[in-house]
Amino acid sequence: MVHMMNVEKTSLIPSWQQEMQSAFTKIDDLLQFLALDLDDLSLHYKAAKDFPLLVTKSYADRIVKSDWHDPLLLQVLPTPNELKRHPDFLNDPVGDGQALVLPGLLHKYHGRVLLITTAACAIHCRYCFRREFPYSDNSAHRSQSELIKQYLINHPDVSEVILSGGDPLMQSDEKLQHLFDLFEELAPIKRIRIHTRLPVVLPSRITNRFLDILSKTSKKVIIVIHANHPNELNSEVANTLLLLKKIHVTLLNQSVLLQGINDHAETLVTLSHRLFECHTLPYYLHVLDKVTGAQHFDSPNKMIFDLYRHMQENLPGYLLPKLVCEESGKAHKTLIATAR
Repeated sequence: MVHMMNVEKTSLIPSWQQEMQSAFTKIDDLLQFLALDLDDLSLHYKAAKDFPLLVTKSYADRIVKSDWHDPLLLQVLPTPNELKRHPDFLNDPVGDGQALVLPGLLHKYHGRVLLITTAACAIHCRYCFRREFPYSDNSAHRSQSELIKQYLINHPDVSEVILSGGDPLMQSDEKLQHLFDLFEELAPIKRIRIHTRLPVVLPSRITNRFLDILSKTSKKVIIVIHANHPNELNSEVANTLLLLKKIHVTLLNQSVLLQGINDHAETLVTLSHRLFECHTLPYYLHVLDKVTGAQHFDSPNKMIFDLYRHMQENLPGYLLPKLVCEESGKAHKTLIATAR
């Protein structure tokens, strides 16, 4: 009887949440799965103390076995490099703190606000610019809905709300429905933009209920995914993105330029073509945000300029992402010019 009750209880949990329960959280387990071995992992675990390993099985399945240099592995594996400190690398490199107007609500750019909806992610990218963000005091919880609504009423120039985190799709469909209902009441809000990595790292999260929420809103929905390497975009991801395309969601991608992972023009050209096959337009190529612990992913400016010029020469304009960086306190992202 107990066994049957447990089965019944588990069956009520959405499949994507069940998948999250089996995500890799221990370095030893991930390395064993990937047929990799290292005698001493003590520094790797030290690097993971405050920002632990988290990798979905779906994403791990795309990592090449027995390859320490796999570009997907290098994005998620804690390493001793993260323990180094550099004076130019900060806990808040993009100025999120100074843009907070309410807990979890950032008003950094004209005409749009950003909601930190949750601290949770499905995967911990080692270069994350919010890896040091104080989520406990700065997340937009449901109890703050009326405060957020009143702020938006008082700022009718805001026409776009950006859901971020963490990853906003780590919330349940019920919580997302509540947010969409809130925005539905506000006529000045024309667009809802969702910044998420889940269609790439946890495709099962795109449930029928979630698709129904998106299809029924009167607002224009934009989903900005995050893929850094073409190997991330397997057929399961492509099929998931097609589901979103079919309900007329605008799909964009932003990538981060990462040394040793995608710092080759050919890789990024291939990524742009693969994104288009997956119904997604390249949007931004970000220069690394200088967050504490990520200095080993940084690239020299000359290499960045040379790489981007090669992309310009080999891609049509609609497949060329904008090369940008985010500077704390600026009213917009900084477009990086590469002309000699």
